Amino acid sequence: MATKMKKKLSENILDKFSIDFLRNQVLKNAYGNDDTVIARLDPRILLVWYLFFGLVPWFVNNLWFLMACFLLVLVTTVLARVAGLVLLLFAVGVFTQTGYLLVVSFLFGGDDSTVVPLLILTLKVATCSLASVTVFSGLDPDRLSNGLMWYGCPERLSFSISYAYRILPMLMEEFQNILLSFRMRGNPPAHERFWGKVKYLFYQVKVVMHAFYPLMLNTAKRSRTTVEALEIKGYRYAAVNKAVKKMKLATLKVTYNDLLFLAISFLWIAVSILLSTLF
Repeated sequence: MATKMKKKLSENILDKFSIDFLRNQVLKNAYGNDDTVIARLDPRILLVWYLFFGLVPWFVNNLWFLMACFLLVLVTTVLARVAGLVLLLFAVGVFTQTGYLLVVSFLFGGDDSTVVPLLILTLKVATCSLASVTVFSGLDPDRLSNGLMWYGCPERLSFSISYAYRILPMLMEEFQNILLSFRMRGNPPAHERFWGKVKYLFYQVKVVMHAFYPLMLNTAKRSRTTVEALEIKGYRYAAVNKAVKKMKLATLKVTYNDLLFLAISFLWIAVSILLSTLF
């Protein structure tokens, strides 16, 4: 009975991490947060906010200031309704970058004096990472591209960033189709026993490696179709035309909520600096 329950639990975990699940999480994170508080903010405000919390923590070593910054970006991450998979990758990434150093330091004779420096490094990494997650989860490709263009970013570069957002789900769908075709035509080894599971693992790795070339080829074909469609619609002319750029950026508008968001962030940082100076 216990063996059956463990087997069923492992199958449910594997089903959760299917290609469909990964694609849905990517789509949710890129396009499914339009109704959040962060998504309704002006992209120019979010980019300025991100530059502060993505750069300033690296030049500060005050523990209280970093803790305040981390708590603020943690709240904004909750408000942005970030996908669970992204948060899981964030937690794993932070631990693999800084958490293991604490474990290694204690294993090789370290003491409590290593906790504070590693905590400062962890807060820096976590703050910058959560700020990135907040901004890029709250901005869809078009709004991100418009915000970058308003700041003088070359139009082709801003378009490339937005196009990369759009093509990512397409890549995952194409990858899933290729894996299904390999599964239909392939003959995987039996994986009931331990050695069979090892062979099956190597078989899966081999299939993924073989799927890389068809994935790139099919993506290149779709990219060529996209480029031809853009050329037909006059993309090159629109990219350098000031009237078209003005029309595209006319939707950007700083509202009361944007100013309130900046004021709260500035007030929180000012109070944290004051408290860190006093204590």
